[in-house]
Amino acid sequence: MFKKKLMAVLLGTALAASMLTGCGAASDTNSDDASTTETVTEAAADDSTGSDSETESDSTGSGKKVGIAMPTKSLERWNRDGSYLEEQFSSKGFEVSLTYSDNKIDQQVKDIEALIADDVDLLVIAAIDGESLSQVLADAKDEGIPVISYDRLIMNTDAVSYYVSFDNYTVGKLQGEFVKEQLDLDNAEGPYNIEFTAGDPADNNAGFFFNGAYDVLKPYIDDGKLVVPSGQTEFDQVATKSWDTATAMTRFQNILGSNYSDGTQLDVALCSNDSTALGVTQAIETDYAGNNSVIITGQDGDEANLANIVDGKQTMTVYKAVANEAVATLDLGIALLNGETPDATLIDNSGWSFECTYDTESYDNGTGIIPSYLLVPTVVTKDNIQTELVDTGYYTMDDDGYPHPTN
Repeated sequence: MFKKKLMAVLLGTALAASMLTGCGAASDTNSDDASTTETVTEAAADDSTGSDSETESDSTGSGKKVGIAMPTKSLERWNRDGSYLEEQFSSKGFEVSLTYSDNKIDQQVKDIEALIADDVDLLVIAAIDGESLSQVLADAKDEGIPVISYDRLIMNTDAVSYYVSFDNYTVGKLQGEFVKEQLDLDNAEGPYNIEFTAGDPADNNAGFFFNGAYDVLKPYIDDGKLVVPSGQTEFDQVATKSWDTATAMTRFQNILGSNYSDGTQLDVALCSNDSTALGVTQAIETDYAGNNSVIITGQDGDEANLANIVDGKQTMTVYKAVANEAVATLDLGIALLNGETPDATLIDNSGWSFECTYDTESYDNGTGIIPSYLLVPTVVTKDNIQTELVDTGYYTMDDDGYPHPTN
C-alpha cells in the first residue's frame, strides 16, 4: 500500500514551467560540477509531445511529490529526458524534485536517499549502474514509495514496480537492418569490413542494443560476407564505459592504427549510440587512411550527431522520442498513485498517439519479470530529418539546415 491516499483534485492556476537547458554537444567528456537538484511546485508546459495525454495544465497531482533521478547532465539526451519528465509531472500539479548525479553511483544513491527523506510519493529513476541501487530502493519499498525504472532497467531489487523504456533490442535491430540494407547483404558479394562500438557495461540497455544489431549481422559474419578485422565481436571487447566520446575515439583510433593503416577499407562502424558515434567519427576523420564514405550508426538524435548526418559524416541515428516516454511515465505514475495495478489497458485508456506495447516476458531484473511499457524507436537519416524530427515538433531547423532540439 502507498503511504498516502491521493488527495482530492483541487482547482488551481499553473505557473510557467521552469525548464532545463540541454547540452549543446553529445560528448560525455564534460562533468557536472556537483549533484544538481531542481524543485518545481506547480508548472504549466507547452504540449510539444504530440500526444493526447497532456492537453492542458491541471492539478491532478496537487499535494503529491515526485522524485526524478537522472544519471548525468553531460549526455545531451538526459537533459531532454529530465526536462520532459519535469514538464509532464509539473503540468499535472505535482511538486517535482529533479536530480542529476554526475554519473557518480554514490551520488545517485545519496540523491535518492534525500528524495525518500523528502517524503516523495513516487520515484522515477534512470540508474547510472543498474546493479547499485538495491539497498536504497529497499528503503523506498519500506516507505511504500512506488518506483518506476526509467529507460534503464534497475537490477536485483523487488522494489521496482514498472519499467518504462523503448524496445531496446529493436534499437540495435534497426541499426543492423540498416547496415544490411545499405550494403544489400542478401545480394552483394562482399566482403565488407565492419567494426562494432557498444555502450556502458553498467547500463543494462547496452547489451540489448549490441545484441539486437549483432544478431541481424551475425549470419553474414559467419559466411564471410562481413569481416571484423580487429576480431572484436564480443560485447566486453567493444563496450565503452559511461558511453564516453573520448573513450570511444581512443579505442577506434587504436583499431584503425592496428588494422587499417595499410589501406584496408572500413565499410561500417556500427555504434550503439550517438556519443560513441561522435568519438568514432572523429577518429575516422583524423586516423583513417581510406577515402570512402563509412556507414556510421548511432542512437538518440543528439544535436552534434544530427549536424554530422546533415554533413554526411554520420549515416543514421535511431531516435527515441523521449517526450512520449515522459508521457507514458506520467500516466503510469498517476495510475500507481491512484492505487491501481496498471496493465495493457493503460495504453488504450490513456489515448496515446504513439505506439507502445505492454511486455510481461522480456525484462527480468534478477528478482522476477518487471512489467514493462515499451515504446517504438525510429530510424532517422538525412532524408527524413524534416518529417521525423522537425515536423513532429521535437526539433527546429535553422536557416543553414541544421536541426536543434526544442527541449
